[in-house]
Formats: sequence, structure tokens, C-alpha cells
Amino acid sequence: MRAIFGVVSLLVALAIIGIIAKKQLQAVHNVGASLPPAQTSTDGGPTAAPAASTVRAQSQQMQQRVVDDVNKALQQGADRNQAADK
Repeated sequence: MRAIFGVVSLLVALAIIGIIAKKQLQAVHNVGASLPPAQTSTDGGPTAAPAASTVRAQSQQMQQRVVDDVNKALQQGADRNQAADK
């Protein structure tokens, strides 16, 4: 009897983990699909999106977007600190 409850509890735990993993993967896929393509170049000027992007180009665009966003956030924080010091 104890062994049956042990097996059933393991199956329930496995089912819960499977459901959570499925939801996480769907969320990651939906976020990636909803992101608009990057429209800025490394110098900040607008550029035209390539007609046939490769996975590598998309990856580099995403990495550049993250770097730009982090730099922008850091600059905003520094501006706030300077404004608070005045």
C-alpha cells in the first residue's frame, strides 16, 4: 500500500512539473514571436530590416538591442542620480 502511494505521488509530481514546463516553453515561444524586429543599427540610426534574415543575424540584432537597452537604463539611472544630487 505504501509503495502504491509512493508511485502515485511521483506520477502526480511528474505531471505537475510537465504542465509547468509546457507553460514556460509556450511563454518563451510567445514572447519571442511577439518581439518586433530591430530597426536600429549600432550607431543608433534607423536601418532597413533585411528581407531574408538568418538566425545568426536575428541573434545579433537581439543581442545589440539588449546592450542598447541596458546602456539606456544605466544612463537613465545616472541622470536620476544627478538630478537627485542637485
